[in-house]
Amino acid sequence: MLEKTYEPGAVEDRIYKAWLDAQAFKAGAGARPGAETFTIVIPPPNVTGSLHIGHALNNTIQDVLVRYNRMRGKDVLWQPGTDHAGIATQMIVERQLMERQEPGRREMGREKFLERVWEWKAESGGTIINQLKRLGASADWSRERFTMDEGLSDAVRKVFIELWKKGLIYRAKRLVNWHPGLETAISDLEVENIEVAGKMWHLSYPIEDSTEAIVVATTRPETMLGDVAVAVHPDDPRYKGVIGKYAILPIVGRRIPIVADEYADPELGSGAVKITPAHDFNDFEVGQRHHLKPINIFTPSAHINASAPKEYRGLDRFEARKKVLADLEALGAVLWVEEKKIMVPHDEKTKQVIIEPFLTDQWFVNAEELAKPAIESVRAGRTKFVPESWQNTYFAWMENIKPWTISRQLWWGHQIPAWYGPRIHTDPEFGKLDAGFKTFVAETEDEAKKQAIAYYGRAVEMHETGIGSSPFQKAVAEFEQIQRDRANPTVWATRKASDPFAELSDNKVPLHRDEDVLDTWFSSALWPFSTLGWPAQTPELARYYPTDVLVTGFDIIFFWVARMMMMGMHFMQEEPFHTVYIHALVRDEKGAKMSKSKGNVIDPLSIIDEYGADALRFTLTAMAAQGRDIKLATSRIAGYRNFATKLWNATRFAQMNGCLPVPGFDPGSARETVNRWIAVELTRAIGEVTDAIDAYRFNDAAGAAYKFVWNTFCDWYLELTKPILQNDDVAEATKAETRAMTAYVIDEALKLLHPFMPFVTEELWAKTAEAAGFAREAMLVTTRWPHGDQNAASDAADEINWLVDLVTSIRSVRSEMNVPPATQMPLVMVGASAQVGGWIRTHEPAIKRLARVSEVSLAEAAPKASAQIVQGAVVACLPLEGVIDVAAEKARLAKELKTAIADIAHIDKKLGNPDFIARAKEEVIDEQREKREALAERQAKVEAALGRLG
Repeated sequence: MLEKTYEPGAVEDRIYKAWLDAQAFKAGAGARPGAETFTIVIPPPNVTGSLHIGHALNNTIQDVLVRYNRMRGKDVLWQPGTDHAGIATQMIVERQLMERQEPGRREMGREKFLERVWEWKAESGGTIINQLKRLGASADWSRERFTMDEGLSDAVRKVFIELWKKGLIYRAKRLVNWHPGLETAISDLEVENIEVAGKMWHLSYPIEDSTEAIVVATTRPETMLGDVAVAVHPDDPRYKGVIGKYAILPIVGRRIPIVADEYADPELGSGAVKITPAHDFNDFEVGQRHHLKPINIFTPSAHINASAPKEYRGLDRFEARKKVLADLEALGAVLWVEEKKIMVPHDEKTKQVIIEPFLTDQWFVNAEELAKPAIESVRAGRTKFVPESWQNTYFAWMENIKPWTISRQLWWGHQIPAWYGPRIHTDPEFGKLDAGFKTFVAETEDEAKKQAIAYYGRAVEMHETGIGSSPFQKAVAEFEQIQRDRANPTVWATRKASDPFAELSDNKVPLHRDEDVLDTWFSSALWPFSTLGWPAQTPELARYYPTDVLVTGFDIIFFWVARMMMMGMHFMQEEPFHTVYIHALVRDEKGAKMSKSKGNVIDPLSIIDEYGADALRFTLTAMAAQGRDIKLATSRIAGYRNFATKLWNATRFAQMNGCLPVPGFDPGSARETVNRWIAVELTRAIGEVTDAIDAYRFNDAAGAAYKFVWNTFCDWYLELTKPILQNDDVAEATKAETRAMTAYVIDEALKLLHPFMPFVTEELWAKTAEAAGFAREAMLVTTRWPHGDQNAASDAADEINWLVDLVTSIRSVRSEMNVPPATQMPLVMVGASAQVGGWIRTHEPAIKRLARVSEVSLAEAAPKASAQIVQGAVVACLPLEGVIDVAAEKARLAKELKTAIADIAHIDKKLGNPDFIARAKEEVIDEQREKREALAERQAKVEAALGRLG
């Protein structure tokens, strides 16, 4: 016999261990011979991460799909793993070193620091994986991968080298988004523009050899130290006479040209724009068009560097702003200041650090070229987005894609496989301005040396110090000078005579590896095929690629989805998945975004501790409607915990009444109407759940399963069969059939619920068989998905559903009319056909018991003062005279109707006010719409009740 109550905490760990011991999650577990594959790759969580409610939703949906398809007999692989999270992980370890008062990263050196990161990963990096297991994730943990493991690192190097060879990866000096706190470049997607209260300073720049001045405006006056031009529109008549002249940059005294460029908007301010190519993306483009040399005034930490006058050097950018403004004020160059709302770029993770446009050498991917086949794949429908509207977001970004900055000035990550040495004098690029170094891209240092030896024609030596370091620069300068001397026989002869080591020095070619690492998303972009063994042509790669569905949030469509599409199309010549399911956000119960500062964060692990994993999983699935954010309240989770309890109690009730599984039971053999009815309803529910999961309508799938188990089975079938199971006068054959059918439906319901609620269903699957004295052929996790009885009799369904509808309607009317629950009322059926008359006679005891009816009679006309319920051609009448005060009830309902109509009008006025819609938060607007919907539903019910009273 089952325990009286279900305790998730006592069951879940034991069940999960049993699954692992049975290797139930391994690829192919439970698959039928020759089965088709079903593959999902997990969006790899950061190795630094802990399970949050978004992870819980994402992985619950994946697990529903995985368990469902495994039960369908497919060869299922759910590929798990974690991401090395370059910036986040390095920050954690550096903070740890600081807290322990140990030497910092640079004092420690790269090799030792990376050893410490790997140590941290071994100790703490598995936290989120263990938390996913608590959620019930049925991934093939034997195949767990890490973006920095050896195989994936091989894939990263191969991809980098191939794209380099094809010209799709290149190194260039460009303006990038720079994180001054971390001193690294970041991608456009890692920047969030936030509106803040700012100022616009209008500055006067005198024109050379003139008494006139030109007025420019800026929100960042400190950057004027790096101005190299002023731009005006070529058609602006105000500036026809000054184009080609020079302005004198205040404070600095530099002559800067006044150039004509369409970037300047005559309608904005004075129509003149200061141009700072090293610190503004638009200005950089203007500088390129006019061959203006950019002047970078910032150090990597956003302090003023040596390009600015001495008195500013070393100042933080915001301190520099204050001093620049004070000095400009003293010169009379600040004409006026305008208060203005401005967009300021911030670090999208912390929302704290202001990102700086910064001119630096970085590595880039030609994303525009790689995007073309990825765009075509979605346009042709080979990869679909669910909901479909998200493909518009995908296209909007992909069709305007910019070069992808892939280098990061970090140590933790995939170090860029590039080595640098000086150019030789015969190289066409030798001696050119900004020609940089000769680059050797290779999988290993030995291969890079071979390339270098072939280039130089002599041996090379590795330098530990970086490209920008003095020792390396000195070695390069020495090598280049020797090359120049060699080119002049007279000079070379003189040098050899005075320097006996000249020939030896000539053979010392310095070589150094790029210190930067790749953007974390670079390795993640390869995830669908690198995790399957690529670049090796493994059996797993052949079998499981392409994958089937990617489940992810909308926030990483650009970061991850688009890049996987680009890499998959380029290296596998096939889309990495046929469907991208985009789930919504999980918000608090009022619709507000969860945040620690608001104190409204729901911790999934605390929820699991209190309510169990099944309750959390079912709640998230039941609320996962396509395109609609989830408003999560703990009361909903508690409600679905009660659902698990209801399932447990129903199974326990069945056991107490002798309803135990009968191996080989055929539901088609049932003769009792109620048993044939439940077989039909079960088959219908299986079809609804199956269709909904196949269509990614997870809320509908969970809703259909819930409705069948709670309403159809527990509330109706068990109630209708109690007289059979508990009445000694009922024939034993009828009892036996009902017991067997009850146990059969429970078994099928456990299968149906398993993808959503795996723990309680697996426990009941084992316990019910144990009570019946036999062992299951397989654990529920690998048991076949239910198919129901496709030949179940529909006539039985018509009859019992008529009964259910009748009783439900009577209960509803009693509630509407405020009839006391204990009051017994007569029921008069008007216009009943012979068939319905037969149903009434058959089910009269059930009608009386379940609807609290004192008697049931047939009549030709409805009694006076009765509430009438239309059921097809039959009218069910409940005489109210003497039961309630009809006049008072009419007055109460009329008052309630008037209030509902007034409240609806008030909300309509709000929602019809454009100012309210523009100013109110999204969650407030949604709340008003939901209130209106509830009021409208109530209005309809009250009107119906008034109509029944006549």
